[in-house]
Amino acid sequence: MKEISVKKKQKLYEGKAKIVFETDNEDYYIQEFKDDATALDGKKKGKIKAKGVLNNQISGQLFSYLESYHVPTHFVKHMSDNSMVIKKLDMIPVEVVMRNIATGSLVKRYGVKEGKELEHPILEFYLKDDAKHDPLINEDHILSFEHANEEEIKQIKRFTQKINAVLKSYFIRRNMLLVDFKLEFGRNKLGKISLGDEISPDTCRFWDVVSGEKMDKDRFRQDLGNVEAAYKEVHSRVFN
Repeated sequence: MKEISVKKKQKLYEGKAKIVFETDNEDYYIQEFKDDATALDGKKKGKIKAKGVLNNQISGQLFSYLESYHVPTHFVKHMSDNSMVIKKLDMIPVEVVMRNIATGSLVKRYGVKEGKELEHPILEFYLKDDAKHDPLINEDHILSFEHANEEEIKQIKRFTQKINAVLKSYFIRRNMLLVDFKLEFGRNKLGKISLGDEISPDTCRFWDVVSGEKMDKDRFRQDLGNVEAAYKEVHSRVFN
């Protein structure tokens, strides 16, 4: 790919963890990662020192790794320590969650034993709508609400399953269990499905293989302490 040069323009969107800016090139945005942290539907707020830098670098590394396995992503290059140039996507308002080990809402909803390894990983869809608390939905909802068509849903599921297989292997080699994770997808300018958003301790649950220690935003959610150290440890292992 030829070298991409863009200049930041006005802010397009600001979410809980990231800010997206328009650029002087209509095909690209700049995605800036924040140190802000939220949990419990935004009821709990705080900051994690250097989170923006760490998540930006972790996400870029993992996007590049997935690209090597022919998973298309929106990542183009790093712009600064806490920002990256991304391809413009028409985002689908659905969060895709893949669960390998029972924890969190899965345990609360269904009474599954905490820490149970799931023989068949569970793929779930959630409507991306903070005001409605991101409700669980199914493929029929997605079709009926016209968020995606049947072929797009199939492609999203195929990519999610492939990403899960690739990243589980990647992290186990770094003594980390990929417990579960959230993905977001969109359509590129050709209308093809691509992976967007981020892949980081904000959107994934990681447990240390040996100690079982949590190495993700659950440390913030559950007031476990050493949040910044956990993010730094994930960063260190990702680049190991």
